[in-house]
Amino acid sequence: MKNIVYVFLGTFLGIVLYKSEAASWFRIYEMFQFDSFHMYGIIGSALAVGVVLVFWIKKSKVKSFTGELISIPDKEKSFARYILGGTLFGLGWALAGACPGPIYILVGAGYWPIVIVLIGAILGAFVYGLIRARLPH
Repeated sequence: MKNIVYVFLGTFLGIVLYKSEAASWFRIYEMFQFDSFHMYGIIGSALAVGVVLVFWIKKSKVKSFTGELISIPDKEKSFARYILGGTLFGLGWALAGACPGPIYILVGAGYWPIVIVLIGAILGAFVYGLIRARLPH
């Protein structure tokens, strides 16, 4: 019952992303064609807010809802892994027309062809789980 808050927050976020057209295939297509600033503005503002919040969490003694101290470890310095992972993610995003979050929003909005993308994303996560031990981490 305590997780009901997350259901409401997720629903609210889905509505905001849908109404702002951040989950729109057409807006994503425009972004990859460099035809519109809309998605770059959304992504850029989310990045700015995220950077400020992570900096604040690292510098202050912020605790989670359960009372535990939040600790964000530094990432490994590796150029190739982030370029490769980012490129694969971006190609998948461009081909599917949606990143993982908006897939669920589009299914909820009634765009049934996106179910094919959802199945592909689930299968991809499953395959990654199978080969994860053999990949460099």
